[in-house]
Amino acid sequence: MNRKTQSLTTFAAVSATLLAACSSPTPTAAPAKPAAPAATSAPAAPAATTAPAAPAATAAPAAPAASGGTFTYWGGLIFSDEANKMLEDKVKEWGKAKGINVTVVMINQNETTQKVSAAIEAGNMPDALDMGRDLMLLLSKNNRLEGLDDIYKKIGDAHGGWMDSTNRATDPKDFGGKIYGVPFGQSGNLLNRRDDVLSKAGFKDAPKTWEELIEQSKKVNAPPKLYSMGFALSNVGDANVMVEVMRSYGGRIADDEGKKCTLDTPEVRTFMKLITDAYAAGVFPPGTTTWDGAGDNNAYQSGQAVFIANPGSVYLNILKNDPELAKGSKYSALPGGPKLRTAPTGLNYRVIPVSSKQKDLAKDLLAYLADDKFMADYYSKAIYGPVAKNQMNAPVFKDSVLHAGLLDLALNGTAPNFPDKDNIAIAEFNNNFLVPKMLQKVVVDKKSIDDAVKETQTACQAIYDKYK
Repeated sequence: MNRKTQSLTTFAAVSATLLAACSSPTPTAAPAKPAAPAATSAPAAPAATTAPAAPAATAAPAAPAASGGTFTYWGGLIFSDEANKMLEDKVKEWGKAKGINVTVVMINQNETTQKVSAAIEAGNMPDALDMGRDLMLLLSKNNRLEGLDDIYKKIGDAHGGWMDSTNRATDPKDFGGKIYGVPFGQSGNLLNRRDDVLSKAGFKDAPKTWEELIEQSKKVNAPPKLYSMGFALSNVGDANVMVEVMRSYGGRIADDEGKKCTLDTPEVRTFMKLITDAYAAGVFPPGTTTWDGAGDNNAYQSGQAVFIANPGSVYLNILKNDPELAKGSKYSALPGGPKLRTAPTGLNYRVIPVSSKQKDLAKDLLAYLADDKFMADYYSKAIYGPVAKNQMNAPVFKDSVLHAGLLDLALNGTAPNFPDKDNIAIAEFNNNFLVPKMLQKVVVDKKSIDDAVKETQTACQAIYDKYK
C-alpha cells in the first residue's frame, strides 16, 4: 500500500498532542531538524483513459522579497531516490533564483505526523511542507494551517484546471469552509499479481472479486516456497486494504452522518469469515500478522507472494532489479465484492503552517513547484497520478503500464473512505488499524468472530464519541 516504513505512532496519541499544543503557549526552544529517514512509497489503480492536450508550462509569479532568515521546506520522502532528488533540487533552484537561503529536509511520509507533532510543541514548524489529507484535515481543525483558497484557484487555473477528483478531495465543506493545501499527486492501490504463475494454472485474467482471488490463491499456493495472498494483517497502513475488502461486502465503519459506528453487522461478519477462513487455509505467508510496512513488498520482490496491493513501489523495484519478475507481473484494480467495488484515491498536498513568517514566499514556492514540465519529469520518476488537467498529458501516463493505472485512478477512483463519511474520527480509526486488529483477534488470539466484532465495535464507537 502507501506506508512502507513503519514506526507509526497511533493517530489518537498524535491527535491528543496536537490538541494540547493548540491550547498551550508555543515553546521558544527548538530541537535540531529531523534527519531524513529511509524512503517510502506513494499510493494506485485501474487501466488508463485519454487525457486532454496540455498547454505549455506556466511560469511562477514573481515572489516578494524575503523577510530574512532561512526558508525551511519539508519534502515527503518516497520510494524513488531520483524523484526525491528532483524535488530537493527544484526547491533549491527556486531559493537561488530568489536570493534566499533554503533548507530542504526530506521526511519519511510515515513519520510526518510524529515530526509535525514534535515541531508544533517545540515551535519549530517549517515554512512549507508536504503531507497527506488526513493530517491536513486534523491540522486545519486545530487552526495550524494557512488558508490557501487564493493560490489553489490561481495554480489550478494556470495548469488547465484541477481534476474533478482533486476538487472532490479538497472540498472546503470537509475543512470548515476553506482550502488548506495545494495538491501535487494522488495515488492508491493496484492489485499486483504473478501472471507467470497464475497463467500456468489457467487464470489468464485478473480476479474481479475477492472470492475469485481466494479461489485462485488456493490453486497456486505452494508453501513454503510460494504463498498466494501477500496482504498484511498487521498494525501497518498496508493492512488497511482489509477495510476495502470489508466495504466490498457491504460493511461500513459508521453511519451516513459519520457519528455512529456500524461494525456490528452481518455484512462485517461475512467479511471476517471470508478472510479468517483464507488464513486458516494457509494462503497467507507466515508472519503476516506482524509484518512491518515493507512486509508485502519484500514478499513479492523475493518471489514468495502471488498477490499484493501496492501503489507502485514494487513495480519500480522489480523493473530495475528483477526484470524477469517484472515481465511476469500484471496490474489491475482491486477486486470487488457482492455489494461494492472501491478504488480509493489518496491525495498529497503542500501546505503552509500559520506559524511561518514567510507565507508569501511559501505561496510563491508552491506555484513554482506546480510547473508543468517539472511535474511531468517528476511523475516519470515518482508513483503518483496527476491532480491538474495539464499534468494528464505527461508522457509517462501513456508509456508506463503502472502510471496508466494511476491516471485511470485519478479519473475514475472513489473518494477517500467512500462510502463512509470522511472525517477526523475515521482517520483515527484507520490510523489505529482497527480492522486488521479485529482480524488478529480471531487468527492470533483465537477469539470468536462475534467477540472480535463486538470488541471492535466498542473501540470504534469510543473514537467516534470523541468527535461528537
